[in-house]
Amino acid sequence: MLALPEVVSLVAETTDNPRADFSDTPLWLSLVKALLIFVYLLLSTLLVIWFERRVIGRMQQRPGPNRNGPFGLLQTLADGMKSMLKEDVRPKAADAFVFTLAPLITATMCFVSFSIIPLAGDVWMFGHRTPFQLTDTSVAVLLVLAVAGVGIYGVVLAGWSSGSTYPLMGGLRATAQMISYEIAMGLSLVAVFLYAGSMSTSQIVGAQQDLWFIIPAFFSFFVYLITMVGETNRLPFDLAEGEGELTGGFHTEYGSMRFAMFFLGEYINMFTVAALATTMFLGGPAAPPGVAAINDGMFNEGWWGLLWFTAKLWMFMFVFVWLRGSLPRVRYDQFMRFGWKFLIPATLAWVVLVAFFRAGQNGWLGGSVDVAGRRFPVTSLFLVGVIAVLALVGGWLWDRRAEAQEAAAHPTVPDEVDPYAGGYPVPPLPGQRLREPSLDVPALTPGSETKEAVRG
Repeated sequence: MLALPEVVSLVAETTDNPRADFSDTPLWLSLVKALLIFVYLLLSTLLVIWFERRVIGRMQQRPGPNRNGPFGLLQTLADGMKSMLKEDVRPKAADAFVFTLAPLITATMCFVSFSIIPLAGDVWMFGHRTPFQLTDTSVAVLLVLAVAGVGIYGVVLAGWSSGSTYPLMGGLRATAQMISYEIAMGLSLVAVFLYAGSMSTSQIVGAQQDLWFIIPAFFSFFVYLITMVGETNRLPFDLAEGEGELTGGFHTEYGSMRFAMFFLGEYINMFTVAALATTMFLGGPAAPPGVAAINDGMFNEGWWGLLWFTAKLWMFMFVFVWLRGSLPRVRYDQFMRFGWKFLIPATLAWVVLVAFFRAGQNGWLGGSVDVAGRRFPVTSLFLVGVIAVLALVGGWLWDRRAEAQEAAAHPTVPDEVDPYAGGYPVPPLPGQRLREPSLDVPALTPGSETKEAVRG
C-alpha cells in the first residue's frame, strides 16, 4: 500500500495521456460545447449545400440558386422545409423498424466522430478555461475509424430493409466500397502516429507546432485525400448512386425526412473526414506558419484557432465541390482494383519506410553522419538513396512501356510500298511511293482455283 502512490505516478508518466486539459471543465460546460459543435455542424451543412450549388453553377456557366434570400442563401432552408412537409412513403415489403433505423444511424454517427476534433486551443468560456474540444482519449483517432465503421451499417441496412432489388445491390456495393477504402484510410494515418508518437488528437496537433505533417507524411496525405472522397461516396467515386445502373442506390425507396437524414449524414461525414485531415496533416487549429510568428503567437491562441480551423476545413470542402464539378464517374471495377491493388500495398510499403526512418532518427539503427554542417542518421540517408534509385528505375521502366505502347499504336509506315506484295493490289497510303511490282507473286496453275472459278 505504501508503494501504491509511486506505481500510480510511474503509470501516469508512461501513459500516452492527451495533451488537452479538461480539469476545469464541469459537466454542464461539456454539454454547452456539445451544443455549440452541433450548431456549428448544422450551420456549416446549410451553408455548404448552397456553396456547392453556387460554385458548380458558376463552373457550368449558370447562376445557381439566387431566388430565396440574398444570393439564394435561404434556398437550403426552403429545401429542408419541403422535405419536412412531403408525404412519408414506405414500401409495402420494407421492414418498418430497420427502414427507419438506418437513416438514424447514418445521421448520428457523424456527429459522434466530431467529438474528438480540437476546433481551437484553450479558450475562456463562462468563467472556465477549457479546450474547445468535447473530449479526447489516448486512442481518439481509432474512435473516429470505429464510428465510421458503425455508420456503414446504416447504408447496408437501408438497402436490405427497402425490400427492393436496386437498393439491395446499391447497399452492398456502397458497403464494399466504404470498407475497402477505410482500410487504406487507416493505413495512411499510421505514418502520422509514428511521427507524433500518439493517437490522441490533441497530442498530434501539439506535435505539429514546428512542422505540419503534410510535409514529412506527404504520401499519406495523398492517399487520405483519395480515400476520404471514396469514403463519403462523392464524385468521381459516388458509385453507390449510379443512376444509370442502380436508380438511386441504397436510398432509392426513401423520401421525406428519411432521405433528408441520409443527405445530412453525407455532408456531415464530409466535414468529419475534412476535419480529421486538418487535424492530422495541417496542424488543426494552428495558425499558418507566417501568421503564427506575429507578436509571439498572438494569433495562434484562444478563439483564433477556430478561425484557422474553419478556413482549413472549407479548403477541403472546396476540393469536394471542385471534384464534383470537374470529373466524371469512374467504373466500379477500376475503382476497387485501384484501392486493393495499388493504394493498400503502396500504403503498407510507405508505413514500413516511415517506421525505418523514424527508427533511424531515434538512433536505433546505427549512427549518424555530418552533411553540410547538419547531422543525419545513416539509416535515413540510406532510405533516401534507395527511394531515389527506385524512383529512377520506375521512371525508366514507365518511359519504356509508354514508348512500346506508342510504337504499337502507331506502327512505322514505309516510304515505298509494293502494290502486289500480298498477291492483291493494295493502294498506297498518303505520302507513300509505289515501286515496281515484285515477281514473288504466286502464279496461277491449272490446279489453282480463283474466286471467279469458284463462283462459276
